[in-house]
Amino acid sequence: MPKTEENLAFASAAELRALIGDKQVSPVELTALYFERIDRLDSQLNAYLTLTREDALEAAKDAEAAVMRSDALPPLHGVPISIKDLELTKGVRTTSGSLPFKDRVPEEDSIVVERVKAAGAIILGKTNTPEFGHRGTTENMLGDACRNPWNTERTPGGSSGGAAAALAAGLCAISTGSDGGGSVRIPASFCGLYGIKPTQGRVPRYSGRSAPIIANQLSQSGPITRTVEDAAILLQALAGYDARDAGSLRDAPADYLAALDADIRSLRIGWSPDFCYAAVDGEVLDVCGKAAQVFGEMGCAVGDSGFTLDVPQEAFRVLFCVNTYASMGYLLPERANDLTDYFRANMEYAATLTAADYAKAIGELDIVKARFDDYFENYDLLLSPTMAVPAFEIERHPATIAGQEVDPFFGYLPFTYPINAIGHPAASVPCGFSSDGMPIGLHIVGRKGDEATVLAASAAFERAMPWADKRPPVR
Repeated sequence: MPKTEENLAFASAAELRALIGDKQVSPVELTALYFERIDRLDSQLNAYLTLTREDALEAAKDAEAAVMRSDALPPLHGVPISIKDLELTKGVRTTSGSLPFKDRVPEEDSIVVERVKAAGAIILGKTNTPEFGHRGTTENMLGDACRNPWNTERTPGGSSGGAAAALAAGLCAISTGSDGGGSVRIPASFCGLYGIKPTQGRVPRYSGRSAPIIANQLSQSGPITRTVEDAAILLQALAGYDARDAGSLRDAPADYLAALDADIRSLRIGWSPDFCYAAVDGEVLDVCGKAAQVFGEMGCAVGDSGFTLDVPQEAFRVLFCVNTYASMGYLLPERANDLTDYFRANMEYAATLTAADYAKAIGELDIVKARFDDYFENYDLLLSPTMAVPAFEIERHPATIAGQEVDPFFGYLPFTYPINAIGHPAASVPCGFSSDGMPIGLHIVGRKGDEATVLAASAAFERAMPWADKRPPVR
């Protein structure tokens, strides 16, 4: 690989780790390169909320010294990474995208940050997110909206919008995100990247000793990456039981790197264009439908799944809002004016709900889980579009799609949030572009606990339809 600065900035994390290990690239040089790019380009994107320049350069010097000593090096040694600003970082500002927390400096790291550090990555800073991750786009009261490197008038998606925008523009080598309703897969699709939401509980969550104990029914941290291999490396580093999270899975994670070479020709794969309820842009359907056929060309048994689902939007919203209200509802009413309209509306909605409403929502989502369980008795994977539309203009959430009226805040993401409700793993794979040059993603949903098959299928698709060489105008 030619070691021009731009090629280095857009290299995969695996390539950079190999170059570092072979002493062809210095972690200090690489970290400085990314900060130079952030200084030059991020004013167009607002991908970062906080930079950790001094700490990163110091960590890079330590990483370089370890290489020169020929120490045993961890899997992401010296590779610059961004951390979504919903993750606590000890001694580093963590805003959660919220004005009331604009100056919060935690006293401990989240489990994700602990494991990123243990993997040897160099943290460049904290990436932009909507307030408490409560939106599929990335706007808050801390500054300008986060923007998509493929078209800065468009949203990068959310809630891991800053993570995706930074990675797509070459402002880091790899990113952490989290996904409570699509927040890894939405920005991955909108920004032309790979993102995987693991099985619920695969990556532990921990919000600090002072946080209230609340069940994490929906959200999972996960990688946003240039390549499937990078996602496997980061997921391997993040996954695994931790006693601080009561919902953490106790079974050992699979060997995700080994899964990338698995033979997928025996897989039974179903395609659903709409889950039998979604309005989907015709161009998205065309691109994703052709991408689904690629699996047939690779030897899989692919067909129309006939999958049907009743719209789970209201039940999902009840759980999503009430669970957040249990920890953040105290901000009402004293700090109401400091909250974004969308987050305040969600908290006010949650305050009207009863225990009976919550119990009913859990029961309705159990039916959704059973519907997927029935499906996976006959299939190994489910394919659909990741998003109903390509990335749209900032704050212009679509009210109609394919001639049908939709909820502006749920209509564009009909395929992602049901997967959070059932806890299964799912990935978004870049599969093409719209006629106006915006990325489109294919959604790959697997059985609960089976990230390995999702990764195997993703890697096979990547070999057939590579995407990592595609670079946005802002780069």
